[in-house]
Amino acid sequence: MKLAVVFAAVISLCSCNVIPEIIKDNSDYKEGVSRYVWLSKDNGELVKVDIQEPVIAETAGNRNGANNQYWLFTRQNPGNPQFLWNGNGNSVTGSNYRANRPTNVIIHGWTNNGNSVINTFVRDALLAVQDCNVIVVDWSSIAGGSYVSAVTGVPGVGQAIGNFLNWLISATGGNWNNIHLVGYSLGAHISGVAGRQVGGRLARITGLDPAGPLWQTNSNRLSSNAAQYVEGIHTDGGLQGIFNPVGDADFYPNGGRNVQPGCDGSGCSHARSYEFFASSVRTNHFVGRRCTNINQAQNVQCTGATFNMGNAIMNKRGNGLFGLRTGAAWPF
Repeated sequence: MKLAVVFAAVISLCSCNVIPEIIKDNSDYKEGVSRYVWLSKDNGELVKVDIQEPVIAETAGNRNGANNQYWLFTRQNPGNPQFLWNGNGNSVTGSNYRANRPTNVIIHGWTNNGNSVINTFVRDALLAVQDCNVIVVDWSSIAGGSYVSAVTGVPGVGQAIGNFLNWLISATGGNWNNIHLVGYSLGAHISGVAGRQVGGRLARITGLDPAGPLWQTNSNRLSSNAAQYVEGIHTDGGLQGIFNPVGDADFYPNGGRNVQPGCDGSGCSHARSYEFFASSVRTNHFVGRRCTNINQAQNVQCTGATFNMGNAIMNKRGNGLFGLRTGAAWPF
């Protein structure tokens, strides 16, 4: 009995002196090396993710993007979506979609859905400056699973979006030169898959801090062959976002890494990418300077030719690495 009491006391003493895990800290994370990383969910909560987690076999086969939803917003319905269905002509003719308008397609990231702030933030900015079609892709049926599971779903989701756009252009007589995909985090890589699915004919893709974990050498990552012009905006490079260039032109505001001005961590820095983009759509005031190399970009020491980051110009063209500084609060 006395031994049991002593044992219990030791256990109690040990439990009181256990050093708690330091949470929400990516300071030791090394892209392409570390097994665990803290990633932000839709509500901003940071969760520890095992990027070597095995994918459950029965869910791996359900990654084909068949459950994608396409929510249409226009100036006639800026806040209430109309649903477009692949292959259903009535869903288009009965909507406010007009083929002669610019069409911007927004693709969210992990744990997000059609109502996530990335979508509403960017949608409202686009409609404020353009009489356009905005199509929000809700792929939450896959994005809502584990991070590794969502990564395996990227090819299927992207291919389904490409097939939908092929059908939409064919059915309505639209123009590939009027199509712009805007993808955030995993959505940036989905944009790349979708663009390659349609032969790179899209006018433009903007990748907003394309996801980093599991994407360094992934053949499905966003790249310059996915559209006529591909732009990357890096704000949490090396942590939640990828730091290496992904497009024709890559921008590194404030060095492209955590911590962005006005932020308190990786989650905020990651989200800055879509906040910067939405602000650029409204005012087009972010002026980058061309860098000789990526180290210059990281240290914001670029002094070359100027090129504006972001905006909604459909026929935008340019190439190179660009650095710039921003403010710490909207509109930055």
